Amino acid sequence: MSKITLGGNEIHTNGTLPEVGSIAPNFELVANDLSTVSLENYKGYKLVLNIFPSIDTGTCATSVRTFNAQANALQNTKVLCISRDLPFAQKRFCGSEGLENVINLSDFKEGAFGKNYGLEIIDGPLQGLHSRVVIVLDENGVVKYTEQVAEIANEPNYDQALASL
Repeated sequence: MSKITLGGNEIHTNGTLPEVGSIAPNFELVANDLSTVSLENYKGYKLVLNIFPSIDTGTCATSVRTFNAQANALQNTKVLCISRDLPFAQKRFCGSEGLENVINLSDFKEGAFGKNYGLEIIDGPLQGLHSRVVIVLDENGVVKYTEQVAEIANEPNYDQALASL
């Protein structure tokens, strides 16, 4: 279990993030076209997993916009934005914002991704959603960088995450 805060109030996640140097757990998430994708779909690419509670909050939207702006310059890299939002909401947001350089994926069905990656919030007002996390994987699915943002309302360290690529 990890401790984070929401507005300065302590809340907890169900576990700990995958360790740097380990192989990332496989996942199945839902794409905007309602197809199911897994980690295997991105084999051979470096991945930035931008994980957050909901696309409809200011900090979450900012992280998607920020990674979208950086994504074109990243060689052989895909940015996956992952939340428990419905694929329809993710598609609406990116469409209205003109964001085409990130891939939105939803963990709405069972929250298995959040549980398996140890980042599901287990108490407080955001219980059941994902905490704000960035995980970077190399082309072979090896974890190169992790950050669980201590205060969920804060943005991740974009520079450090991107430097790990």
